[in-house]
Amino acid sequence: MYTRFYPLGLALLLACPAYTHAQEAATPITLSNAVALALDNNPELSAARHELEAVDATVTQAGARPNPELSTLMEDTRKSTRTTTIQLNQPIELGGKRAARIGAAERAREAARIELTIRRDEIRIAATSAFFTVLTAQERRRLAQESADLARSAADATGRRVTAGKISPVEETRARVAAASARLELSQADGELDLARRRLAGLWGNAQPRFTLAEGTAGQLPPLPAIADIAERSADAPQLRLARIEVERRQALSKIESSKRIPDATLSLGRKRDEEAGRSMWVVGVSMPLPFLDSNRGNLEEALRRTDKARDELAAAETRLRTDIAQAYEKLRNAHAEVAVLHSDILPGAQSAYAAAGKGFELGKFNFLEVLDAQRTLFQARSQYLRAISDAHLASAELERLLGSAGPNQ
Repeated sequence: MYTRFYPLGLALLLACPAYTHAQEAATPITLSNAVALALDNNPELSAARHELEAVDATVTQAGARPNPELSTLMEDTRKSTRTTTIQLNQPIELGGKRAARIGAAERAREAARIELTIRRDEIRIAATSAFFTVLTAQERRRLAQESADLARSAADATGRRVTAGKISPVEETRARVAAASARLELSQADGELDLARRRLAGLWGNAQPRFTLAEGTAGQLPPLPAIADIAERSADAPQLRLARIEVERRQALSKIESSKRIPDATLSLGRKRDEEAGRSMWVVGVSMPLPFLDSNRGNLEEALRRTDKARDELAAAETRLRTDIAQAYEKLRNAHAEVAVLHSDILPGAQSAYAAAGKGFELGKFNFLEVLDAQRTLFQARSQYLRAISDAHLASAELERLLGSAGPNQ
């Protein structure tokens, strides 16, 4: 038995009621189930969908034409000499303003669509990474339990040998200390598993995980992609698509500012009634501002410079993407190599050494310190193996995030 202590902030968080978007079944959960729950119920992904819907509405608004204006003018208040004019004014956009406005809105909509794709990929990858983190934490907890059981058995055996007068009482003290350390490691493993479960369930908005365990193989390594495949996918990476769309959007905004240099015309059509003359007259007119004082030069210059900035950011994104992909690939490759060495050489050797030390201790050939060292070596090798597998999944998740796991229209 052990007591788990939570920091005050975590205790308050766990005590506060939380709004849950979805609750999984109280059964083992698979990777596909976890990903589906996250994609269907993640609040951040839902917010990105609403943003796309909102931006889609701006495209509709961008295509709207100016409303006509109805005006009435009365000259003189005496009925006999009154002149009344009823007039309809219709602004006419010139210079391609409406087309430029629609183009900018469509680029913004495409950017929102790509951001939704990026966010969907991030949630999918986060769910995958969190799922394997739970698997690894479960395996680490199992190993910690096994280590605690072994340490307790060794401590009991040492106690019996001390009672029989075969070894020094110092050996029993060491054995009891080792058993206490193993129990502490088991407590830490329980805490890590609990946190990993909460992190996974939090992706679909559930603050209190209900699934019993993550069902899968912790030792399953993600594949190491081919260099040619990475190069092909990197050319159409989501972050690059987003940066290119931003350049196009800035260019469209520049067209809007350029079109504003051509003033809009207003056509007027109305009828004027002259009570004194006893007749009605048609009124036809056109008006247009003269761009002598304000030619929108400053706004156009700003839009052009922001377009240049977007191009520079695109170039920076390409460089940054290449560097990040290379780092993620190298981490994944190193993790594969580390797992291979651990699985083929280190783990079998540590297991064999521990078995030999335990057998020798039972026969009285080794003291408990040698058994303890062999046990610690085996536990460290197993922990290193799990950590390498976890690193592989994290590196693979980062690589998939950079390359994108879904097409632009999915």
